Amino acid sequence: MNALRSIPRSSQFFGVLTLLVVMFISFSLAEPRFFTTANIRVMLTSVAILWMISLGLTVVMLTGGFDLSLGSMLSLAGFIFAGFYVNLGIPALLSVILTVAAGAIIGGATNGFLIGQVKMPFLVVTIGTLSLFQGVTYLVSNGQTTSLTSSLLDSIGFGTALGVPYSVWIMIGTLVVSLFVLRRTYFGRDLYATGGNARAAELAGVSVTRTLIAAYAFSGAMAALAGVLENAFISAASPVGAGTIIFDATAAVLLGGTPLGGGVGGVGGTVVGVLFLGVLQNGLALGGIQAAWQQVISGAIVILAVLYQQVQGVGIPLLPGRRRLDELESDSIGSFTSEERDARRVER
Repeated sequence: MNALRSIPRSSQFFGVLTLLVVMFISFSLAEPRFFTTANIRVMLTSVAILWMISLGLTVVMLTGGFDLSLGSMLSLAGFIFAGFYVNLGIPALLSVILTVAAGAIIGGATNGFLIGQVKMPFLVVTIGTLSLFQGVTYLVSNGQTTSLTSSLLDSIGFGTALGVPYSVWIMIGTLVVSLFVLRRTYFGRDLYATGGNARAAELAGVSVTRTLIAAYAFSGAMAALAGVLENAFISAASPVGAGTIIFDATAAVLLGGTPLGGGVGGVGGTVVGVLFLGVLQNGLALGGIQAAWQQVISGAIVILAVLYQQVQGVGIPLLPGRRRLDELESDSIGSFTSEERDARRVER
């Protein structure tokens, strides 16, 4: 696989990174409260949930798919944790692990199976599971918030290690794991090949079905971890959906250089996109800009990011038509060595 596929497209990545630096400096000069230790800590903590959702969405978008259900999964995961910890009395750390595992299983068994095995359109499936997960959340919670008291959750939400919030350490850890998976494993290469063209990837020996199931399982796990973080920040499990977070996550992923058609991009760019949105919203809030205008600006950024991808000639529409097989085989099959193709065929 061409190594360039594992990193964000350079022009957009460095463009957004430059804008991030310029914006950070501008806010620091214009607002004395911006460049302070306390505000930087608040700003990083505030993007932790968006960080998790965006990493999961990036992996799905690399396959050429999309997951609208991540906000609902986040809310459901909060009550899955409450069920393990409060109802069953399982220790908090083990409850966190089980919650993340449950998110992976649910994501893979619903979205991943229906999209990868049954071959249903990802928009239809994830719109359905968005409503399904939110409905289940209201059923198990009776529409009520469940208070949570745990020293572990308090540490995750408000504690620090070496002066850095635990939530930021979790963000760094998930980024390192995601980078390793995408750049150093067969699964990472299979994601890019599937996003480039599923048919050509199959001919190269990639199990597209297994790759898609694993991608949606990963996004489910990240949404579940985001749900645990929300539990820690508010010391409760809330049935109120976080559905709108998917739009901010989409903006972050697109800004980072991963297009809607998949096949290129990566989590490194997504992190820059998340930080860009975090700095922008924090700076605007300190400047007294109304929340409505913050939404207007964020929406405009999404449109401009997609427009930029289209002008580049690399961006792909949300529901792309299939390119000719002979063109795609050279993109996906040619990126594997003969040994890798044989190894994948043996795996199948």
